[in-house]
Amino acid sequence: MTPPEPTRPVPPTPPTPNPAPAAQQLLLGLPQARRWWQSRWLWLGLLLLALVALALWFWSAAQQRQAAPVFVTEPLARGNLVLNVTANGTLQPLRAVNIGSELSGTVRAVHVDINDTVRRGQVLVELDTERLQDQVRHGRAAVLAAQAQVAQAKASVRETEASVRETQAQLQRLQEVARLSGGKVPSAAELDTARAAFERTQAVLERMRANVNSAQAAVEQAQANLSSHETNLSKAAIRAPIDGVVLVRSVDPGNAVAASLQAVTLLQLAQDLRQLELQVSVDEADIGVVRAGQPASFTVSSQPGRRFAGSVSRVAFGATRTDNVVTYSTTIRVDNADLSLRPGMTATASIVAVERQGVLRVPNAALRFMPTAATTAPAGGGVLASLLPRLPQQPPRVARMDPRPGLRQLWVLQDGQPVALQVSTGISDGRHTEVSGEDVVEGMAVIVEQRRAGQVP
Repeated sequence: MTPPEPTRPVPPTPPTPNPAPAAQQLLLGLPQARRWWQSRWLWLGLLLLALVALALWFWSAAQQRQAAPVFVTEPLARGNLVLNVTANGTLQPLRAVNIGSELSGTVRAVHVDINDTVRRGQVLVELDTERLQDQVRHGRAAVLAAQAQVAQAKASVRETEASVRETQAQLQRLQEVARLSGGKVPSAAELDTARAAFERTQAVLERMRANVNSAQAAVEQAQANLSSHETNLSKAAIRAPIDGVVLVRSVDPGNAVAASLQAVTLLQLAQDLRQLELQVSVDEADIGVVRAGQPASFTVSSQPGRRFAGSVSRVAFGATRTDNVVTYSTTIRVDNADLSLRPGMTATASIVAVERQGVLRVPNAALRFMPTAATTAPAGGGVLASLLPRLPQQPPRVARMDPRPGLRQLWVLQDGQPVALQVSTGISDGRHTEVSGEDVVEGMAVIVEQRRAGQVP
């Protein structure tokens, strides 16, 4: 028995397109076919593409903003500038005297101590005087002996003068007799003998007078020795040469003092501690602007919160070289009425060398600023920036530097771009510098720093 053949499915008959026009379909109420631009998916796709393009544009703009540099500026303003010269030194009294001893001996007494106020002529130290007193007594005895020799010589002169007169009278009598006798008597031998006796007594008289002069010279010598011994005796009491205060005492009773070629320092006196002077060493690079009469101020370690005032009184011409560093000694007069300062303190002084009022000034960072390469060509970023053409970037205008000294380059911000200006610089206080020039105008935006977008200052 033959199985029945399977039944094949009949494919559906495709709809026959309606040849009727759209107007007939509309009259008959038949559904109309949509146009391609009326597709809902088409407009959704276009909207999605527009959103993606807008997001890319915003992202590219943000990338460019991040790549563009940010300039930190400060307005060019007027102000005061003070050029200070800093130097270190020590405080010293106006006049300090080292008191020593010209004599050797043993200290018998010391009448002053440190910080004592003394007057001129006051006895400060006494040496033992027994040996000196013996020398004085010996000198006085020598003077008396010399004076006795003078008296003896003078007596001899008077005796010799009498002999001279006697021999002279005898010679004159013989000469008169010879004249009256016509030369018969006395004999020539007698006249010669009388004449020789007279000349001999005259010679003795001259010798006696010389002895008197020698004795008088011996008296003067003895008196000079006595005066020297008395001077030494007076120097055994060491007195104050000035009014002042005792700063240093290096002697005690019983100490032996040996004075040789150099006097031994026993005490040190300061004339007046209410007036001090600060000796500072100014570097050779700064000494050209330091003058006498300039105001100054300084600080000391003992009172760090207080500044003391002073004025420059002297600038030395002689230089001091220490480890190949040349400095010049400068003296600052200091008023110490309250005695808060003491000699020997180390101080740091600041001398007002030059002062300018109401000048144009810029921060020192502005003179050191130089724009980087990112300024001249901002970095492009993003897909849109790589696809779209860019406008050509203009590099910043750079001024050609003049080789003359004192000319610097300053960068200002104009229309969002850095522009270089050539300026003349003046004094600087370490933070600001005086500037001037034809193109320099007050209020200009001076660039002091360049940062990246989003960089935290």
